Amino acid sequence: MLNVRYGNVAKNLFDQFSKLLLEEVLSPFGSVETSCEVSGEAQFVDVYFEPSPSPTLAARELGLSGKIAQTPCLLEPFRNQPTPAEVRSCLLKLYQVHGDYQRKARREQESIAEEALPQLWILASSASDALLSRFGATHNDEWGAGVYFLAIGLKVAIIAINQLPLTEETIWLRLLGRGQTQKQAVTEVIAFDTRDPRRSTILRLLANWKISIELTDRVEAEEELMMALSQAYLEWEQQTEQKGRAEGEQVGEARLIMRQLTRRLGQVAPEIEAQVRALSLPQLEALGEALLDFSGPNDLVDWLRLN
Repeated sequence: MLNVRYGNVAKNLFDQFSKLLLEEVLSPFGSVETSCEVSGEAQFVDVYFEPSPSPTLAARELGLSGKIAQTPCLLEPFRNQPTPAEVRSCLLKLYQVHGDYQRKARREQESIAEEALPQLWILASSASDALLSRFGATHNDEWGAGVYFLAIGLKVAIIAINQLPLTEETIWLRLLGRGQTQKQAVTEVIAFDTRDPRRSTILRLLANWKISIELTDRVEAEEELMMALSQAYLEWEQQTEQKGRAEGEQVGEARLIMRQLTRRLGQVAPEIEAQVRALSLPQLEALGEALLDFSGPNDLVDWLRLN
């Protein structure tokens, strides 16, 4: 239905970061396309999302982001408060996508429910009362602070990121904010358990954003942003080094255990060796003690089955 183009259409480094972050957050729920071209004159939706019938995560696990991912949608992040013209440009893209949906339904001689048409989410670092008033956007108690909807038939919402509550449910969107809002979100990501895969993934994205800014010497590199990104970079660098050391220790221990097993049991079958090499460091250490009592290959097979 939609032509997709990737590459150099991002307007700036924030666009690149926001697309990568939204793709990372939303991909467990469905299909994510970035820089998605719509019909008409050359225009691109920053992020276009379609939910999966069987997502790999429950929506509640990602809070507000997961709630957004319940229906097809367009997401348009803005580093600064969008101008009225920019809001109207987003509306134009939304209705061009709606037109694509409706033309496809006619070709296939089907009807399309209003609920099946995508929703537009304008993700603004801030949204003044004047801007919200201009478009008739009003607060919806069901969605919480910072979320404003235009008239229901327009299928448009504006999220004022700086107004979102400071909870884990909003953290992924607050990372797209500015100033203290973003800095607080970065601090919360750093505080995640180091074993949480989301921590390393988000820190990597933030670290790459910092590196890109430094390489291009962009004007957007305001001091507060660079302080937040530098903090994320140091944490990512430290975690990467620790992971590298741990992986090196695991590989070395696996080699040692395999030599001991070969001397004690003879040649070990390739599939069994693969299981041994995949063990964690604590498991390898436990196997190193247990193998002293092995009398044959079956003892190793039994140990692996039980551990």
